[in-house]
Amino acid sequence: MRPFWVHQLAEYLIGAALVAQGMQDPDPLIPVLAGGLVVVNAAVCRGPLGAFKTIGRATHRWLDLAVMVLLVVGAVQPFVPVASTGRVLLLVMLLPLGFLWFYTDWAERPQRSQRRRDAAGATGEHAGRTAGRMAGAAYSAARATVRKQRRT
Repeated sequence: MRPFWVHQLAEYLIGAALVAQGMQDPDPLIPVLAGGLVVVNAAVCRGPLGAFKTIGRATHRWLDLAVMVLLVVGAVQPFVPVASTGRVLLLVMLLPLGFLWFYTDWAERPQRSQRRRDAAGATGEHAGRTAGRMAGAAYSAARATVRKQRRT
């Protein structure tokens, strides 16, 4: 599984490629809108490279599917003129988007405070147990010494 930042970075690159290629076409509307949609979708997600961080990764997962459907619709729709290179590019960009979607780790990262608590939990518990064992051993040794002195 790929980390989520790789997913976001690739979406930014795919969106930029769609916009750049669309600007080269005689009818740039659909490829440029599709590229902008891909970039906005990457920017609004809570992730390391998210610009606005308003939606979670689970929601982003389903928005990715919606964006892919819109790319197909934009490529095959007959109402707005799209150059053949733009149509092909829209369909070709579905391949990396599909692979990204399938191989991405969608798990949300816990907050920094929670990660610190989790990391300190094991270490703190270990330190507490060690201190308790040392105190118990010291008490037992002192008690044994006192018993020994009473016998003599």
